[in-house]
Amino acid sequence: MFTGLIQALGTIHPLGEDQLQIACSDPKILQDLAIGDSVAVDGICLTVTTILSNGFTAAVSPETLDRTSLGYMEGNAHINLEPSLRVGSKLGGHFVTGHIDGIGYLEESVSTANAWEMSFTVPDARVSRYIVPKGSIAINGISLTVADCNATGTWFKVAVIPLTYAETNLRFLQPGGRVNLEGDVLGKYVEKFLRLGSNSTESVVSELEDMIASNGSDSITPSFLTEHGYL
Repeated sequence: MFTGLIQALGTIHPLGEDQLQIACSDPKILQDLAIGDSVAVDGICLTVTTILSNGFTAAVSPETLDRTSLGYMEGNAHINLEPSLRVGSKLGGHFVTGHIDGIGYLEESVSTANAWEMSFTVPDARVSRYIVPKGSIAINGISLTVADCNATGTWFKVAVIPLTYAETNLRFLQPGGRVNLEGDVLGKYVEKFLRLGSNSTESVVSELEDMIASNGSDSITPSFLTEHGYL
């Protein structure tokens, strides 16, 4: 579990098809790092496999390469880093799992008096379904708030404060550049509960219809209604 508050920048160096080397000398990342720990690398939860003097290595799966920007990165690309949340740590940002939903693309980045207004396109429905006005979203692991979006979530805008822009890899992003997106996990649970609730209702209605067809309306007893939450 992460918060979306980036702790440091690093650079990435592919080591074959299933290993990455992450270079970072920042003590906020390295001081307590151990083999088996989780680190968010551009928002992707990866497991540390080796500790190095100036960073660490991590394993990547074909699924991770397919769903995230890692499969498109070149050597020495800048990446955002955040160690996993520890018990007793301050809670800022929002709950970020490090499980990327899909990729988005920078449309434009405009400097204003107080922020960088960045807009993105989201062709992947696995992501766009969770984008709502004023909702939380993780962009390359950065906890941000959706300032505006269209009805389908295939386009949205965020306002990035100067501090976040300066200390993350958003400042290197060019129009058309890929970003990793993770929707708010709370929205995913709400969606599932609503879907299960709908299916449950349809099941009860079907059972009621079958009972009436077989035994008449007298078969709908108070005990049946109580059992299914109607009394």
